[in-house]
Amino acid sequence: MAFASLLEHVGGMGRFQVASVLLLALPILMMASHNLLQNFTAATSDHRCRLHWEANVTSIDPQDLLKVSVPQGERCRRFVTPQWWLLEANGSAPNTSWLETEPCRDGWTYDRSVFTSTIITEWDLVCSSRSLKQLAQSLYMTGILVGGIIIGGLSDRFGRRSLLTWCYLQMGTMGICSSFAPTFAVYCLFRFLTGMAFSGILLNSVSLSLEWMPTRTRAIVGTFMGYWYTIGQFLLAGVAYAIPDWRWLQFTVSVPFLCFFLYSWWLTESARWLVMVGRSHQALKELQKVARINGKKEEGEKLDIEVLRSYMQKEMASSRSHHTAVDLVRTPVVRRISCCLCFVWFSTSFAYYGLAMDLQNFDFNIYVIQLVFGAVDIPAKLVSILTITFVGRRFTQSFALILAGLAILANVLVPRDLRTLRTALAVFGKGCLAASFNCVFLYTGELYPTVIRQTGMGLSNTMARLGSITAPLVKMAGEVFPTLPFIIYGAAPVVSGLVAIFLPETRDKALPETVEEVEGRTKPQKDEAQHLQVPLEPTQPSSTTGPC
Repeated sequence: MAFASLLEHVGGMGRFQVASVLLLALPILMMASHNLLQNFTAATSDHRCRLHWEANVTSIDPQDLLKVSVPQGERCRRFVTPQWWLLEANGSAPNTSWLETEPCRDGWTYDRSVFTSTIITEWDLVCSSRSLKQLAQSLYMTGILVGGIIIGGLSDRFGRRSLLTWCYLQMGTMGICSSFAPTFAVYCLFRFLTGMAFSGILLNSVSLSLEWMPTRTRAIVGTFMGYWYTIGQFLLAGVAYAIPDWRWLQFTVSVPFLCFFLYSWWLTESARWLVMVGRSHQALKELQKVARINGKKEEGEKLDIEVLRSYMQKEMASSRSHHTAVDLVRTPVVRRISCCLCFVWFSTSFAYYGLAMDLQNFDFNIYVIQLVFGAVDIPAKLVSILTITFVGRRFTQSFALILAGLAILANVLVPRDLRTLRTALAVFGKGCLAASFNCVFLYTGELYPTVIRQTGMGLSNTMARLGSITAPLVKMAGEVFPTLPFIIYGAAPVVSGLVAIFLPETRDKALPETVEEVEGRTKPQKDEAQHLQVPLEPTQPSSTTGPC
């Protein structure tokens, strides 16, 4: 509760907080473009075998040449020799499977009416190589997973802003390098490194925004930043429509991160983190800077080390102990929180990317579907912020997951020829999953204490990436049993929604600073009795009395 009082002392939700949120939100606008980019850069077009004699025959109609060269409806094989008899009036056979065929040894010819160039057409990722398309996306998601593990821990040790600045630079440079990749293997390497940077930007943007926000505005700020990701989905559809060449599209969505890198030096390091690592003097300077920007210069000048210590005595004492990932499971309450959040993050990401990364399976224009999938986030996140603010985080998280799972499971019962209804249910389920993401980002930051917040966010991010990596593998099971992916995508959120009921509620509570504070919140009556026996610090405002 002490740091929340300090924030109010230096201006609360003032000009500094507004500017910081805007600067942190701008990169999130472009992050959707990278996360969902392969819907367009790896779009599969209609294709057929390229004919080795195609260029030498000019007197025959192209359709006739195709008829004698490639079996009807076949994409991956061609006749060994032209079957000229198929052009005769009575030469059409109902079944040409008995004729000798061979693989497409000379490559493929693609329909370029929608996408002039993709990684599919660039490196012929079709037929026997079609699984490489999913490999590229899985490696990108693996990069996000590895980034969450590495960068989450580094942020707790070296600071939020420093890692965020580096990740902006890495995101921009690796994204641009991807657009110039000469081979598929090099492309996958750069996409992996881009994914690592994506993870660092996400984790540190959430932490910086939460740790500088007053308690009463955290939910609104979290949802506001989530809406920028939603707007980014609209932006992706427009940019992809305007730039059908995958290299230029990759380049266009990567360059802005170099601009974000330049202005990120203005961002202020988290004073909470500075206190946790024992850098109280720098924390004091940052607080005075915030007070000056917020028009509270005099209040900032009144702060000194002694005042800071009187506000944050418990947090500074905690900073003397070393915290590791073991703290996520060392104590019972934090262990329960970690286990529940692992289920929630995994299932949300698993079902979300199972739907969002398979737009070509819908029998609609891919750009329109991208807009619809983005548009559904607007009402979904609006409803989620209302329930988060007035009902609670736990209810919102559990209800959104269960509702999403039921909507996806309902598709199992809908006949496949009712494509519009199936698409509507999928869109509704995706909206519920977007609401779940909106809630869990805020919820996770509020559940973990400052001393291990980034480590906890890193673990959560790891589980989310495992879900996103697993989603394409489950999609492949649909080739054997078409309804199996929907059953799995739907069952996972329902189970996790039930698990989320066991998470503590954080509505209207200050961010916890220490592991002991999180453990103590499960014993409100005992804490209150102890609190009444301990006099308040003389410099602590009276409005902070009562248990956190």
